Amino acid sequence: MDDRLTLYGSFTSSSSYKPMLYLSLARLPFSFRTVNLKIGKQNEPEHLARNRYGKVPVLCHRGLTIVQSNVILSYLALTTGHFEGKTEQDRWTAREWLDWEADAISNVAKVRHYSRFRKVDPAVMAYFRPPAEAALSFVDQSLQGRDWLVGDSPTIADIGCWGRMVFMAEGGMNIENWPHLLAWSNRLKAMPRFALPYDLIPSKDREYDPV
Repeated sequence: MDDRLTLYGSFTSSSSYKPMLYLSLARLPFSFRTVNLKIGKQNEPEHLARNRYGKVPVLCHRGLTIVQSNVILSYLALTTGHFEGKTEQDRWTAREWLDWEADAISNVAKVRHYSRFRKVDPAVMAYFRPPAEAALSFVDQSLQGRDWLVGDSPTIADIGCWGRMVFMAEGGMNIENWPHLLAWSNRLKAMPRFALPYDLIPSKDREYDPV
């Protein structure tokens, strides 16, 4: 059974960035396999056999195939022990944040997508921007008086939430409007082996073997 982690993802995907950031911060060796969304590789039979939804990312490990970025984060935390949370309550609260993120912060990704990749009627943008900004405000308020979303150290909650909102500027949302969010992002950026998406995710297949 292959113990090496293999991640299928895309250069422009915030969903791919989340597990990539986890693996980088945790200094774990893994293989990256690119799925070119621009030319529709996600809809070809080879990839659909890995992910019936035709999406990225996909994690293959120990004979298992795991899809959905937050499920992958949960799996990685469970199997590797990094960023899991120190208590049982912290572990469940971190996963609660991930579930909320998929519903709320995903609006940030939609605003970014419609700003950069797909022109839509202004009414569509007007529909998604308020809940996107509300989600950012909720995280900002939650970080008031604390360094991390859960407990006193970074967890998959921080990685999952940041990994989606990292592209907020591409959707016209200035992080400086949320001071606690800005301070939190600077704490994340100060972590060893942190990298922003375009510096971290390759456009071609690559092997990662941190020393």
